Parts: sequence; structure tokens; C-alpha cells
Amino acid sequence: MAKPILEIKNLKKSYGSHQVLRGVTFNIEPGKIVGLLGPNGCGKTSMIKSIVGLINDYEGEILINGEKPGVNSKNDIAYLPEKNFLPAWMTPKAAINYMADFYKNFNKEKAYEMLRAFELDEKQKIKTMSKGQQEKVQLLLVMSREAKLYILDEPLGGVDPVARDFILETIMKNHLANSTILLSTHLIYDIEGILDRVVMIKGGVLAANTDVETIRKHDMTVEALFKEVFRYDA
Repeated sequence: MAKPILEIKNLKKSYGSHQVLRGVTFNIEPGKIVGLLGPNGCGKTSMIKSIVGLINDYEGEILINGEKPGVNSKNDIAYLPEKNFLPAWMTPKAAINYMADFYKNFNKEKAYEMLRAFELDEKQKIKTMSKGQQEKVQLLLVMSREAKLYILDEPLGGVDPVARDFILETIMKNHLANSTILLSTHLIYDIEGILDRVVMIKGGVLAANTDVETIRKHDMTVEALFKEVFRYDA
């Protein structure tokens, strides 16, 4: 059995007296596409920020490829946050050059291929782009990394339904063959077809951790399971 690319052990995180994560434990094997699912406020983003090293004051243990979050894990992880991370003055060309200087595993040729596929102007400033265009720039920057673990927080949130299939196709086509994708979203119907596994967080605890194939063997869809797990949270 392959060594997990990501190990979460009894993860707890609080903001003052409010405990967001209350002892979450699960592993993710290499080469899987995993949906991290749950309603707003369930702890998904806090977990993701802990994995990528933006939050350090948590309890429990996180291991990426056998190591705690740090310099080495930053090279292994390509992270797409939910909110825009690019300066307003920056252009796609400047962003690509910046990422290429910062990450040794950044593939500029792949970045420009996606830039053309997205029909984006390399000289247009971020501040003049639509939200959907900005998210496409951020996505191509992340997917041009030759990483072991891609963590995507709501990558479909700001694009119209027509563009979602194209975004998913871009993700599938551009991640490395043996890499892992952890994808957080509330648009379950759109991503169900690409998932190997789902992890559901409810009230700061693990509510489900199962293969999509197992769900289908019970004549269910991921969306149906989600509705069953969270039906009293509306």
C-alpha cells in the first residue's frame, strides 16, 4: 500500500472559545482526486490553511509526504485559495515570471499554453479583469506547478456554469499523473464525475470518508450522500 501523501491526525483548531475543528483524522493516498465537502463554517478552509502552513496554532498532527508543514511541503503543495491572491497592478505575464522565479517546479510553457486556452491577455492588469478572468489566471498559475499535492479551495466559485467544465478539464489535464488533488467545493454535482474519494466535514468532525465507487455500489450519488449527511443543517 502506498504511503499517504497527506496525513491528518486528531486535528483541532479554535478561534477563541469557538472550536472549528474537533479532532479530525484521515489519510489521502497519492494519485487520488478527493473532494473536501461541507457547508460554510464547517472547518474546511481552516483545515486547508493548516495543511499549507498559513495556520500554525492548531492541535494534532499534519504530515505532507511524511513531513510536517514547512519549507519542503511548500515545494510539494500547489495551493489555490478561495480569494484573489494577486496584486491589482500585476499582469498575467508578470505573475508567470514571478512564479517561475519563486518555484523551481513551475512550468512556464504550460502556463502560457493555459493562458492562450483561457483566451487571456498577458498584458492586461488584474484590476481590470472580471472575477472569472482573475480566477482563471490564479488557476493556471497553480496548475503550472509540478507539485505532488494540489489543494484547490472553491476553484469553480466565480465562474459561470458554461466555464466550469472547461475549468475541470484544465485541472484534469494539467496535474501530474501521480499527483493528488484535494478539492474543496459546494458545487458537488459539477465535480462528482472526477472524484475518487470524498471527505465530508460536519460541525468540525469527520462525517464521511469513503471511495466514490463504494457510494455508487449503494446506488447513491455523492450529491445524494451529501444531502443525507447534512439534511438537518439547512
